Amino acid sequence: MNELAELRTFVAVVENGSFSKTARQTGRSTSSIARQVSALEDRLGISLLHRTTRQQGLTDGGAAFYEGAIKVLSSLDNLQRDVSAYQSELKGVLRAQIRASAALSIIAPELPRFLEQYPDIKLNLVLADEQVDLVANGLDVAVWLGHLNDSGLIARRLSANKRILCGSPAYFERYGEPKHPSDLQQHNCLLYRAVNYGNLWRFEKGDEKLEVHVAGNLESENGSILLTSCINGIGLFVAQEWMLRGPVRDGRLRPVLTDYIINPSNDNDTALHVVWPPTKKLSPKARAFIDFLVSLF
Repeated sequence: MNELAELRTFVAVVENGSFSKTARQTGRSTSSIARQVSALEDRLGISLLHRTTRQQGLTDGGAAFYEGAIKVLSSLDNLQRDVSAYQSELKGVLRAQIRASAALSIIAPELPRFLEQYPDIKLNLVLADEQVDLVANGLDVAVWLGHLNDSGLIARRLSANKRILCGSPAYFERYGEPKHPSDLQQHNCLLYRAVNYGNLWRFEKGDEKLEVHVAGNLESENGSILLTSCINGIGLFVAQEWMLRGPVRDGRLRPVLTDYIINPSNDNDTALHVVWPPTKKLSPKARAFIDFLVSLF
């Protein structure tokens, strides 16, 4: 703290042009101002000022040090303002586009905790799976799955590319568990219908790579409908680990073929990301929401 005070005093002396003017401006004695500058010079081992009876001029080393000092102090002042404003700016409307399956299975159950922590933030959530122009749509953040089409966005990964094949205990009691991917041709498989998805599920274990054509009596572009149907014993379902985490933990679903890497899509990039526009300064409310999402996943 003494070093910082010395730095501020030195900059003030340079900008005021004299010790006495700086002393009057700060309400301190001229001798105390001079002692601080001398202490700074002693610590640096160089003379920063040419002293005369009326004014001070910078030495070459002093000029270089002054340029660096004002940058350091400016950065510190900006940081202090940002931190001080953090709580006061945690308010207003936050617009976020969230992938429906992530919103319903992971995010929505925890929203009360976020809103209680930040009572002045008003969330406006759009549930959609497509990747849109965030700025044009007035969105602060978005949660997307898979390859990011806009490379100009800033992104943080929330989950890895890990899928699980599950069924309910009631389904397995009635139809048995598949022991090998080829067994799925005798099971009712719930199919997710979206871009890059079909009835070809890919399995990989070591050097073994298989493609299995599956079929079932229920297809949907809404993963939450398929998840609910799987829990209710209609059929088997492949989904992201985070989507199935709760039902697996409480016993409503049971994973099978866990020694295989499973991919029901021809897109190998299926990680979940939170993304935001590349603005110069991320708003505190957006940062708080991003941190909240990271903590969930």
